[in-house]
Amino acid sequence: MQFLSDNTAAVHPLVWEAMRAADSSDAGYDGDRLSQQLDAAFSDVFERGCAALWVATGTAANCLALSTMVQPHGAVVCHHEAHIEMDEGGAPGFYLHGAKLLLAEGEDAKVSVDSVKAVLDPIRDDVHQVQAHALSITQASESGCVYRPDELQALGELARARKLGFHMDGARFANAVAFLGCSPSEAAGPVDALSFGCVKNGAMSAEAIVFFDPDLAAVARYRRKRAGHLQSKGRYLAAQLLAMLKNDLWLTNAAQANAAARLIAEGVGDRLLHPVEANEVFCLLSADEREILRSQGFEFYDWGAYAARFVAGWDSKPEAAGALSRAIGRL
Repeated sequence: MQFLSDNTAAVHPLVWEAMRAADSSDAGYDGDRLSQQLDAAFSDVFERGCAALWVATGTAANCLALSTMVQPHGAVVCHHEAHIEMDEGGAPGFYLHGAKLLLAEGEDAKVSVDSVKAVLDPIRDDVHQVQAHALSITQASESGCVYRPDELQALGELARARKLGFHMDGARFANAVAFLGCSPSEAAGPVDALSFGCVKNGAMSAEAIVFFDPDLAAVARYRRKRAGHLQSKGRYLAAQLLAMLKNDLWLTNAAQANAAARLIAEGVGDRLLHPVEANEVFCLLSADEREILRSQGFEFYDWGAYAARFVAGWDSKPEAAGALSRAIGRL
């Protein structure tokens, strides 16, 4: 009964079928017929014009997107628990040629207008200090919590006022949309670029960078090649993305993962550390309690010395989620 990460979830059968259907001669790199459909497919999803580029990993998606906005002498403002700060092995500094990350605070791993201003306001406008060039947020956050449309609009207004690029790490964007019940466009807000996650949600090896600014997309195409992410058989990545979008499979999968997380949370009670708004559950558990759960067959990550994280995938079985919920309730 595995709740380590949604990265370990199975590839959805419809994604496998799409990749098999793409196994025929076609143009190389991103010149194939499937890759050429991505801009229109994502424009339909977001109900506005956009350009979509496939890459193999979320790290590449985040860093390539930010590289179009940030100069080497600049910086990105993000939450101190953001994936780009905590879990990408220095990749932002590599892709951004030494640009800094400036860390903001905020409950549930979400920044606010005030917490971003607290980072920006002390920076003098002179060559002796690093200047912020972009704001990056995570939807859903590293604590499994979701930005509401009004929060996104407020952050977007701040970014525009301060002349910052606005990026969203959407590794679990689908889970956020499924929770909010709003349009994908509303859940993305006024961002310039979105890292649209699929690997955690049923794909095998494809993520998308969705650009709402065509000038940034034009730059990213060159940077993707330079970074070694222009795969010669890109049609297999495009096939995965198109399969995820077809008939809203990406939302169906996310809703299933969210439902499993809510089921787990039913047994957590006052141990809960953050609201359960996507597919992650964080709760207080002692070392002994964690070992009791593991002895019953549950797999999960420790989250510091006194807590645990449980992540549901699109293929998490309701009976396993229910069993975990009851096991926590018995502790």
